[in-house]
Amino acid sequence: MPHSKIQNIEKMKRILIYSLLLAILGFACTDLEEELYDKIPEDSYHENDEQIANLGIKVYTSLTNLIDDGGWWFLAQELTGDGFCGPTRAGDWEDGGKWVEMHRHTWGNNTEGVNRMWSAMYDGVTNANQTLDLLNKLTSNEAIEAKKSEMKLMRSFYYYLLIDNYGDVPYLTSAESAPEFPFKLKREKIFDSLTTTVEGILPNLKLEDSKYLATRYMAYALLAKLYINAEVYTGTPQWAKAEMYIDSVMTGPYSLSNDVLEPFVTDNENSSEIIFSIAFDENDAQGFRLHMRTLHYQHNLKYDMLVGPWNGLCITPDLWNSYTSDDIRKDAYNIYGQQYASDGSEIIDGGTEEPLIIHPVLPALVMTQDLGFTLDQIRNTGARVQKYEIAMGAKENLSNDFPLFRITDFYLMKAEVMIRQGGDGAGDAYITPIRTRAGLGAASGFGLDSLLLERGKELYVEGHRRQDLIRFDKFTDPWWEKGGEYEGTSDDPSVELFPIPKWATDANDNLLADPQ
Repeated sequence: MPHSKIQNIEKMKRILIYSLLLAILGFACTDLEEELYDKIPEDSYHENDEQIANLGIKVYTSLTNLIDDGGWWFLAQELTGDGFCGPTRAGDWEDGGKWVEMHRHTWGNNTEGVNRMWSAMYDGVTNANQTLDLLNKLTSNEAIEAKKSEMKLMRSFYYYLLIDNYGDVPYLTSAESAPEFPFKLKREKIFDSLTTTVEGILPNLKLEDSKYLATRYMAYALLAKLYINAEVYTGTPQWAKAEMYIDSVMTGPYSLSNDVLEPFVTDNENSSEIIFSIAFDENDAQGFRLHMRTLHYQHNLKYDMLVGPWNGLCITPDLWNSYTSDDIRKDAYNIYGQQYASDGSEIIDGGTEEPLIIHPVLPALVMTQDLGFTLDQIRNTGARVQKYEIAMGAKENLSNDFPLFRITDFYLMKAEVMIRQGGDGAGDAYITPIRTRAGLGAASGFGLDSLLLERGKELYVEGHRRQDLIRFDKFTDPWWEKGGEYEGTSDDPSVELFPIPKWATDANDNLLADPQ
């Protein structure tokens, strides 16, 4: 592992003790009046600029909770879409229906993913606010003001996730002075506050390529995301504003890789594509276990793993069938066909006692022998994910960083705003490099439907699909197995937002009141 990543993770570990004061924001269940500086002497943090720079590391380490079932953000964005699913495989992956609920849009206010996302996102908000409360007690200088801007940007990122997933939510800018029972604020008001805040702090943010920290380029990326989704969040599109910040990102120190898998290798911290990422390490910064959730039980033989994967998540038939045979990404991102051990020998499936062959097309979302499915269908269908490199000897957690913002997405966003403002074909020049890299022909006359399909194939399992489908007004359309029907059913627009968890509304009935 490159020294820069080790140094970064070790720095996070050293500082972690200073920021273990977070109160998971259950509102009334949380003592938000506990003051960070009561636990840490104020004068221990302003001896020099380096100590100030080390403040707030927990705001970043908390990001690791977003990816797996500790915080569910990644799972909720992908499993609710049309490309990725968690099928029930007889007795495995039933889990009270929590995986199937996501795909069929039948979740409720007590669904695990709904609960944990809320907590994880407000953890990040609370961590940022606690750090800001401390900084506001210190005598201002350039380093302190820079750190304040950094924490405001990270808080804005967590609120961006909150309004994207929940809509109207409590908007708190201090842990110390937060009300015990806060009310919700309208989504559009939070949007206005976020854009105003982030635009106001731009001059104080470092203009550098730092993939783990909140920099000005990360702020440009966040503003681009906010403005490209402005119509969803506020009812008023702001394509020109989105394009302005997309351009600011694209003029930065980022470039498309020649290899579709380069941004996802184990040591990807130096990727030219990554703008902002979550730092993961198999030992010191755990939480990235996608390989465990997708690989077959006996894929440990393929990768010399000391642990056995769980044989679960896989591609949907809709997305699989959208890849043409000449699309490099089809084989690059997916595992299918006969499987071999690291020594070249055939892997024998322990259930069927036949050579392990992964059939790429999943026959149904719920498969049991009682429903007439064979053991081979139950265990061995649905192409598995290998987009994120699975290193030989991989452990239960991967060391690949997870890109939250990467430049390929912004090429496609640039194409989108150009199409929306100029019509079909206006964005072809920004889609073509991505298609040619994948072995396909140049884009010609691409409209929004073609672009959405391209985004689905390129950005598979990167946490964008739910938001994309909503922005393109397709989230409620029928697709495979939605609503329990093979061809799928349409659903109510209310599913475009998750409900506030029942445990939160039980603790604070102000959350049931109309937003302010």
